Amino acid sequence: MWIKLLLLAVFFGVMIGVGFYTRKHATDVNGFVLGGRSVGPWLTAFAYGTSYFSAVIFVGYAGQFGWKYGIASTWIGIGNALIGSLLAWVVLGRRTRIMTHHLDSSTMPEFFGKRYDSKALKIAASVIVFLFLIPYTASLYNGLSRLFGMAFHIDYSVCVIVMAVLTGIYVIAGGYMATAINDFIQGIVMLFGIVAVIAAVLKGHGGFLAALQGLAEIEDSSVTTQPGAFASFFGPDPLGLFGVVVLTSLGTWGLPQMVHKFYAIKSEKAINTGAVVSTVFAIIVAGGCYFLGGFGRLFSDRIDIAADGYDAIIPTMLSGLSDILIGIVVILVLSASMSTLSSLVLTSSSTLTLDFIRGFLVKNLSEKKQLLIMRILIVFFIAISVVIALVQYHSSVTFIAQLMGISWGALAGAFLAPFLYGLYWKRTSKAAVWVSFLCGSVIMLANMLFRGAFPPLLQSPINAGAFAMLAGLVLVPVVSLLSKKPDSERIEKVFSCYSEKVSVSQKIALPEEDQ
Repeated sequence: MWIKLLLLAVFFGVMIGVGFYTRKHATDVNGFVLGGRSVGPWLTAFAYGTSYFSAVIFVGYAGQFGWKYGIASTWIGIGNALIGSLLAWVVLGRRTRIMTHHLDSSTMPEFFGKRYDSKALKIAASVIVFLFLIPYTASLYNGLSRLFGMAFHIDYSVCVIVMAVLTGIYVIAGGYMATAINDFIQGIVMLFGIVAVIAAVLKGHGGFLAALQGLAEIEDSSVTTQPGAFASFFGPDPLGLFGVVVLTSLGTWGLPQMVHKFYAIKSEKAINTGAVVSTVFAIIVAGGCYFLGGFGRLFSDRIDIAADGYDAIIPTMLSGLSDILIGIVVILVLSASMSTLSSLVLTSSSTLTLDFIRGFLVKNLSEKKQLLIMRILIVFFIAISVVIALVQYHSSVTFIAQLMGISWGALAGAFLAPFLYGLYWKRTSKAAVWVSFLCGSVIMLANMLFRGAFPPLLQSPINAGAFAMLAGLVLVPVVSLLSKKPDSERIEKVFSCYSEKVSVSQKIALPEEDQ
């Protein structure tokens, strides 16, 4: 026990220390929200990755989808790496950094307001962020409940409150820079931790080949009659697996806390480096989590899914590890949860302050007051998420994956298409953005309230979220072509940032006469 407590004490001490060390970067709004737009590639890449993968992934998604799809669930991690990380950096990174700097926008709602010349869109986007980031934030804590119960035998409420308070301290003290540096440290813990845990679990079942053979021998007629389905290439349900890959990979393109990382990166070179680092991180962490979860059925004699739910799978798999490894696992999941929590509450507080309170509720708001309000809202958001997490835990309302799926699907369904088209296509109209906002929000709210009325394939929040995103990608161009064309003079000014001439060294581009 003292080993696990010592690891926790060191971990928390480092997090708080970084928060106070970075206070000098959080003296104005730009520094607090974006780190002065001067964050390097490694910090940005790790901040992107650790915000992407939380306890929701490690405990909730890895357990649930590993149980459903077997070893084929590894495809989810591969999709996260190639689509959710590499392709996101290549397609969004550079253009997001250039246009948001040109428009002087610090948040996604502010981008929508300035890109489409609509204060109403900015306010609507900030409301959507507020409504759907809160349940996502609450879901982060739930992944810790069984792990902490297994490792320390202490009340879950204490774990949640301690984690929330410590995260709040370093975010309030150092803002974005504190979260970026802590994300880097937490990312390193996650990288080494997931490799160590996979090796230990497989070793306990005779190694990889023996574990894979054991998985191939498992049959579940309620899922499939295909022999060896859980050890096969695409698993027992390729279509369902595809829906999960779409939501968890393409969905990041429309999540405010993910796209926000591109606002703050400092240079072109940093984007190229960050794309590579972020992709490698995702392959190891996400691929490792889902790969580990794929062996969950080997522990079916110790898990009662009907009684305990999918969230019990990963903790059961880890319960037989040594004290040191369990301590590492707890730090791993804490790292994943705290990094995502810090990103979410910073996104929520900055969005509500800059996009809703400033200029709408209060016309003239000084920079000092904006910083104060953001710090107060961080406390407020953390407190709400703690209350929701505790209520959900004691009433067992839903699984982690469902809670996150609703939030992720609504945010990505509403924002992905208008953000992506807004960076590339001048013809994207204001009406199309409204349609996308309504489509994503309404589909996921209806799925939450009237799930039984949906077709069987779309009753899952995961599939409904994937459908909302794909629908937005189709609806936005169609509605844009049918609606009023945006003012050409204003649009040319918006897109002029891509045409500005800049000086670069010869190692990047040859002089005109030599080409």
